[in-house]
Amino acid sequence: QVHLVESGGGLVQAGGSLRLSCAASGRTLSSYAMGWFRQAPGKEREFVVVTTWSGGIIYYGDSVKGRFTISRDIGKNTVYLQMNSLKPEDTAVYYCAAAKYTTSDLNEYEFWGQGTQVTVSS
Repeated sequence: QVHLVESGGGLVQAGGSLRLSCAASGRTLSSYAMGWFRQAPGKEREFVVVTTWSGGIIYYGDSVKGRFTISRDIGKNTVYLQMNSLKPEDTAVYYCAAAKYTTSDLNEYEFWGQGTQVTVSS
């Protein structure tokens, strides 16, 4: 079992930055890949990025490449999503999730956090 708790969402102006955190707990964390997804109102949940705990494999979604950066603090069991150059279209609820391998397929993710709202004003 893996428990995930996101934090760090909020309201920011276009062009600004936010850093989201995902605190993870569980006995076998290192065996999971950690991903971020987002879901805007009326839209499907969208893949943002995924990483292994080692950081050796990282994949970004096309819409965030060059603007978002994922990192992790193994000692704190926390994954971070640094979001720069934010756009109004980045507005969504952001979810942290865990899967057995690095994938962009949300159906492969076994555990999900409750989500944190990010709102980017124009």
